[in-house]
Amino acid sequence: MASKPGILTEWPWANLGNFKYLVLVPFVGHSIYSFLLEGDIGYIAILPFLLFRFIHNQIWISLSRHRTAKGNNRIVDRSIEFDQVDRENSWDDQIIFNGLLYYIGYLRMEQVHHLPLWRTDGLIITVLAHIGPVEFIYYWFHRALHHHFLYSRYHSHHHSSIVTQPISAFIHPFAELASYYAIFSVPVIATEFTGTTSVATITLYVIVSDFMNNLGHCNFEVIPKWMFSLFPPLKYLIYTPSYHSLHHTQFRTNYSLFMPIYDYIFGTMDKSSDTLYEKSLEKKAEVPDVVHLTHLTTLQSIYHLRLGFSSLASNPHMTSSKWYLWLMWPVTLWSIVITWIYSHTFVIERNLFKDLKLQTWAIPKFRKQYFSQWQRKSINNLIKEAIMEADQKGVKVLSLGLLNQAKKLNNNGEIYIRKHPELKVKVVDGSSLVVAVVLNSIPKGTSQVVLQTRRLSKVANAIALALCQRGIQVVTLDEEEYKGLKARVTPEAAANLVLSKSTCVSKMWLVDDGLSEDEQLKAPKGTLFIPYSPFPPKKVREDCFYFSTPAMICPKHLQNVDSCENWLPRRVMSALRIAGILHAFEGWNEHECGDMMFDVDRVWKASLDHGFSPLTMSSAIEAKI
Repeated sequence: MASKPGILTEWPWANLGNFKYLVLVPFVGHSIYSFLLEGDIGYIAILPFLLFRFIHNQIWISLSRHRTAKGNNRIVDRSIEFDQVDRENSWDDQIIFNGLLYYIGYLRMEQVHHLPLWRTDGLIITVLAHIGPVEFIYYWFHRALHHHFLYSRYHSHHHSSIVTQPISAFIHPFAELASYYAIFSVPVIATEFTGTTSVATITLYVIVSDFMNNLGHCNFEVIPKWMFSLFPPLKYLIYTPSYHSLHHTQFRTNYSLFMPIYDYIFGTMDKSSDTLYEKSLEKKAEVPDVVHLTHLTTLQSIYHLRLGFSSLASNPHMTSSKWYLWLMWPVTLWSIVITWIYSHTFVIERNLFKDLKLQTWAIPKFRKQYFSQWQRKSINNLIKEAIMEADQKGVKVLSLGLLNQAKKLNNNGEIYIRKHPELKVKVVDGSSLVVAVVLNSIPKGTSQVVLQTRRLSKVANAIALALCQRGIQVVTLDEEEYKGLKARVTPEAAANLVLSKSTCVSKMWLVDDGLSEDEQLKAPKGTLFIPYSPFPPKKVREDCFYFSTPAMICPKHLQNVDSCENWLPRRVMSALRIAGILHAFEGWNEHECGDMMFDVDRVWKASLDHGFSPLTMSSAIEAKI
């Protein structure tokens, strides 16, 4: 929102929220009816074209977020936060507006029904009309928007994004974007006036405009230097991402639309444009200090990745899916095929924690694939390659994150580490901090807890031992679990282990993601379920409380946080991920994998010292709100 919103700032359908696409439904329905009844191809072709625009822009969003996370050719190093993501979630408003103009124009203008597919003279006129009137009018209109009267009422909304991403190009108040559409209509009017309009001319003009807008706001330099060396005048005819980024950081230079020629003519070209361009081209991929290794969870988690839909990535991944994601099953199916074929980790996020550079790498495998016998070798190799790549790059710490199920594969990286004792990168599974977070999530004064587990992991064992040593009674519901725990704790601690096969009266349950419906029904009303697994259990009881998976609230100095970590609220980080940061900051010169664990109290103190805060029940609810 602009600092002093002017008239027609809000979009007409702003109050519809996620239902804003309903404004197109009558036209879409009518176009289908006309096609079936009259065979009107032009009318029904509008919808596929709008979908193409959406996909085109989304490709740019995903590419930009991937490239800026890697760091090579990145232009502006500042961070993007949730407020910018929320502000830019309305980027598709301009596609709806475009659709309305097309539908209404098609219905009102009979001559549009008989346009030829291609006319070369129309294409030439369109190019000339853009180079002349469009670029000239836009330049001076843009300069006018930077006058304090118009800037405070309209254009400041767009310039709230200092660090741009492709969708920043389309974030404008309604009146401002409508003015841009009026300017861009000049070539269409010119070809209509000369009788040279064609379907291809109108379509290509919109596609090229989208391409150039996304290019200018992508925040990584992509235009090679040889193009300008081969044809030097090209620098007056096409801008670069670094050229336009200077407009967003300096505000009073580089006003041109796509062609810098008018900045050169009127003396508003930023003198550092060429320097920034060359500097951005030379920038190498960033070498992180800490890498967090993760993987895809549910089939629809690809849309919740930071490289996916920003509106979904910026909110917790709920167990219930958005209805429109079911319409995208062909894309979901294709992503499954890709995970069988593609065999390399990819960068999805970067953060900055004080002086530490952080990156998140994703293994292209879904959670269910980890339990597939014939996928073991492939996943094992991916984990090995990630560890080796991190070591070669000089990464200090690699945290395994959600890869706890990799224990079945290579004992959380321990087997590979034993084979390669020369590794400098430290591999951390975060178990110690997970235990610390769970122990400190239990309300003070608790005398008895139920420990539910499907498999006796080192986390479950450590939690049971710590609780028994503190004099808290640990109840298990399964005889095999009871025997397994009793064999792993000291005789003194074993006195606090209890086996209960009937309904338990304790209202404090520590659970893993395998908690069944039957087990939940054994809990009394008002029970608090605290997961110690990185995956949350399925919620069955409405009369009980479900705490977050092991996590902590991030300090303010963690930068570039614009997405949620799976199902966690905003600015809340999993203990598995925090563990890697602490490991690097404290300079602990040992691995934490296999059966190895650190002192729980020391790890907990380190997390508090570095600004992480416990996630209480009330803070979890506030974060979700």
